[in-house]
Amino acid sequence: MSKNEDVPRSLRLSAADGLTLHALEWSREGTPLLFLHGYSNDAHVWDSAAPALASHYRTLALDMRGHGDSDRDEDGRYDHLSMARDVEAVVASLGIERLVVVGFSMGGRVALRFAGRNPEKMAGLVIVDSGPDLDERGVSRISGEMQRADWSFASIEEYEMVLARNYPAAKPKTLASIARTTTRQRPDGRYELKLDPQFGRGRAKWSAEEAAEWSAKESAALWDALRSMPCPTLVVRGAASDVLSADAADAMEEALPKGSLAVVPQAGHSVMIDNPDGFRATLVSFALGE
Repeated sequence: MSKNEDVPRSLRLSAADGLTLHALEWSREGTPLLFLHGYSNDAHVWDSAAPALASHYRTLALDMRGHGDSDRDEDGRYDHLSMARDVEAVVASLGIERLVVVGFSMGGRVALRFAGRNPEKMAGLVIVDSGPDLDERGVSRISGEMQRADWSFASIEEYEMVLARNYPAAKPKTLASIARTTTRQRPDGRYELKLDPQFGRGRAKWSAEEAAEWSAKESAALWDALRSMPCPTLVVRGAASDVLSADAADAMEEALPKGSLAVVPQAGHSVMIDNPDGFRATLVSFALGE
């Protein structure tokens, strides 16, 4: 790998609904491999893993709509299907015919939606601590984070302390990097998340019946995509995850026509943040067929 592949270049790409998304690109040669991050992250969450594949794949990562340096959707369309349409538009704008998709958490469900709609484009899929059925413990925890009233901080260091509580297994250096890339300074000197504060707010207004109906339909669509997945697929679970249970991960492996399961130790839900070395080794082994 050349030295330049450690430092990605920034791209602005046309997405769905007239939005423009920001992306990072580590290399331009080989089969495309696209990373999709989770809620409140950005493309830089893959900084540890992406360079390890840049000599073998055209390696890219998106800032999903409403995150990072991508556009916010004024109409609040932050569902998995809308974000899957973003991926479709980005893939078309880059002239990509087939690709590998790696999706974490929210990005994993978006990846499944994209794959279900575009099976002919799938050369490989990695679903990181996500799936059709999620553990209510983790769902409640993340939903609570979405409803936080104020996402501004007096300093980046203050946000690092918040991250330390959310990611107790992560190293300080990792948290400092996340805090730096996911915030921006306001004119009043405070720091705010780049994340659209309206993300998830619309769903919070649903009744229990509406939420249950949506969840059931989404789960069914994701299971359908999983069972018909044409490409080699790896399910990655953090050993201490509160989002993807061991039983759910096993069921996903069994449902996949060409599926395998890897459990990364010393990691909760945010596998690549909690144990970046373990996640990187797992991903490289799958991507390079080792």
